[in-house]
Amino acid sequence: MTSTLADGAAVVTGIGIAAPTGLGTSAYWAATLAGESGIRPITRFDATRYPVRVGGEVDGFVAEQHVPSRLLPQTDHSTRLSLAAGAEALAASGLTAQDAPEFGIGIATASSMGGFEFGQRELGHLWALGAQHVSAYQSFAWFYAVNTGQLSIRHGLRGPGTTVVSDQAGGLDALGAARRQIRKGTAAVLAGGVDSALCPLGLAGQLSTGELAASDDPRGAYLPFDRAAAGHVPGEGGAFLILEDPAFAQARGATVHGEIAGYASTFDLFPDGPDADGLLRAARQALADAGLAPFDIDVVFGDASGRPDADRAEAAVLVALFGPNGVPVTAPKSATGRLCAGAGALDVATALLSLRDGVIPPTVHVREVDPGHQIDLVVGEPRRPTGRLRTALVLARGHGGFNAALVVRGPATTAAAPPTSPANPGPSRP
Repeated sequence: MTSTLADGAAVVTGIGIAAPTGLGTSAYWAATLAGESGIRPITRFDATRYPVRVGGEVDGFVAEQHVPSRLLPQTDHSTRLSLAAGAEALAASGLTAQDAPEFGIGIATASSMGGFEFGQRELGHLWALGAQHVSAYQSFAWFYAVNTGQLSIRHGLRGPGTTVVSDQAGGLDALGAARRQIRKGTAAVLAGGVDSALCPLGLAGQLSTGELAASDDPRGAYLPFDRAAAGHVPGEGGAFLILEDPAFAQARGATVHGEIAGYASTFDLFPDGPDADGLLRAARQALADAGLAPFDIDVVFGDASGRPDADRAEAAVLVALFGPNGVPVTAPKSATGRLCAGAGALDVATALLSLRDGVIPPTVHVREVDPGHQIDLVVGEPRRPTGRLRTALVLARGHGGFNAALVVRGPATTAAAPPTSPANPGPSRP
């Protein structure tokens, strides 16, 4: 690591993943490059009477293998997935609470639903059996901030704690909050997001948005940017990253996987409108924050709603930034479903792996990209560009008007390359 990093930079030293396409970073990345899909008929409950019956479940997760027995009665499935992903990120980084001052390691998580499955079960007990049968843990197990609390207690992280609730944008917002804490002097932050609401109450809430695809075909339900796009499917999981102050990471000899180089968030003036002006502003601000111009970006990880109007709006943003078919775009979430607050963090983890290995993972299932979008969507097979992959732009749009954009630099770029001056703001929006 060298002094070329900008003041207040945050480097990534650990990654932990729990996703429908793989539990653990290695398994997830291998499945992603192989084009494997984690979308299948829902098994966590009987979904036969619902209009949506497929989703992305984390397959093979046995809570007892990842969570201490004393925590099982007090945790929702989403918290158990968080504990698994958070533990992997910490182990991969080699970071422990003893490596920093008592309040030197913080935590920032995102959640859009909290412990819905736990809450539904206890409300069922209340209705059918009475108040004396409701678990005392219901007082916190359902709450949006529970993952922040449980991870903090489990690993002795006593630094600043943050929880954000902004749907799909949440995973990026949590990483942005972590970087702010590092700029304020915190040595390291465990940050990211995991969501899971594949239960009747959770699915009912997602159905109320009108954004889910009513299809029983696991390979045809979620087709972002495709001519046949008709919505998305729900999923569970996400990722956690270890963000560190560069000097702190260097002093303890940590391996650096990349840098969170730029971040911005915005809110749409008209959340239900057909355009994406807020997303465009977020992307431009994130690029400016990173000291980059649009032509410095090598790959975009798209929000990829799967709704035709939202896909058109996002594609217009990409054309405004990069010109028609200007930069390769990918949406690996087509293999997992949209993971709510877990989506953005998983995309950032995927972007770091992509930059590390010099390969862009494909957008699976998509058969015919709508030519009206004018984007270079990577489909079919992974793509290995002729030049080095240095930087990635990750985009996320949350239901209700939340937008976030985050720029990631790869490890080689982080160590040696100075930021580029954003002299050219890119093409104007049509």
